[in-house]
Amino acid sequence: MIGAGIVIVLILLSLTAPVLSPYDPQAQDLSLRLQPPSASHWLGTDEYGRDVLSRMLYGGRISLSVGFVAVGISLLIGIMLGAIAGYFGGWVDQLIMRTVDVVLCIPTLFLILMLIVFLGPNLFNIMVIIGLTSWTELSRLVRAEFLSLRQRDYIQAARALGVPDFIIIFKHILPNALAPVFISATFGIAGAILLESGLSFLGLGVQPPTPSWGNILTTGKDYITQAWWLTLSPGISIFLTVLGYNLLGDGLRDVLDPRLSGGEEHA
Repeated sequence: MIGAGIVIVLILLSLTAPVLSPYDPQAQDLSLRLQPPSASHWLGTDEYGRDVLSRMLYGGRISLSVGFVAVGISLLIGIMLGAIAGYFGGWVDQLIMRTVDVVLCIPTLFLILMLIVFLGPNLFNIMVIIGLTSWTELSRLVRAEFLSLRQRDYIQAARALGVPDFIIIFKHILPNALAPVFISATFGIAGAILLESGLSFLGLGVQPPTPSWGNILTTGKDYITQAWWLTLSPGISIFLTVLGYNLLGDGLRDVLDPRLSGGEEHA
C-alpha cells in the first residue's frame, strides 16, 4: 500500500505538471541563477535561473513516460516470444531461447550505449532502445508459465476439440500466466526509470533544455558545492520512484504469486 501510494502521488504530480508548475520549466532569468530554495522558488533555481520545481514536475513526466513505454515494448516482445516458445516447444522453443541466450551474453548497458550512438540520444529512441533490450527475462518467465499450463487438462481438452492454437494461447493460457508478468513489469518500470536517469546523467539520454531528473542531476554535479538543491531534488525523486515501484512489486508478488505460501517464497 505504501508503494502504491507513492506511485499514485508521483503519477498525479506528473499528469498535473502544467497546472501545478509555478513557472515555465524552460524560462531563463540569469539574474536569479543558483538561488537557494525560497518562498518564490520552493526548490531553488538552476544555473540559468530556471525554476527547479517546475523542471522537476515536467521531468517526472519524462521519466514515467520512459518507464511505461519501455516496459510496454518489452512486454509485447517478451510475451509474444515467450508464449510461442512455451506453447509450441521443439525447434521453435530452441530457436527463441538460443536467441535470448545470445542477447543476454551482450552487456545490456554496452548494447544500449552502442544503439544510442547510432540512433541518437532523444526521448523516443531512449524509450524504444530500453524496451528492445529488456524483454529477455520476461520471455523466459512467460515461457516457463506456458510450459506448465499447456499440460493442464483443460488445454488438452481444447486441443482435442480442435480449438485453434491462437485461441488456446491468447484466451485459455495467457490470462492465467499474466500474474507473474505484471509483477515483473512493475519492477521493470523502476529499472527503466533508473536506467533513463543514468543515461541522462551521462549526457546520452534526454537532451537539454528538455527537463529530466537525470540531466537536472548532471547540472547538480557541476554545482554541488554551491547549489546543493540541484542534486538533492532529483536524487530524492529517483529514490522515491524506484522505492515505490519496488514496494508495489513486492506487494503484488505476495498477493498474486500462487507459489508463495505462508509468507515463504519458493524458488
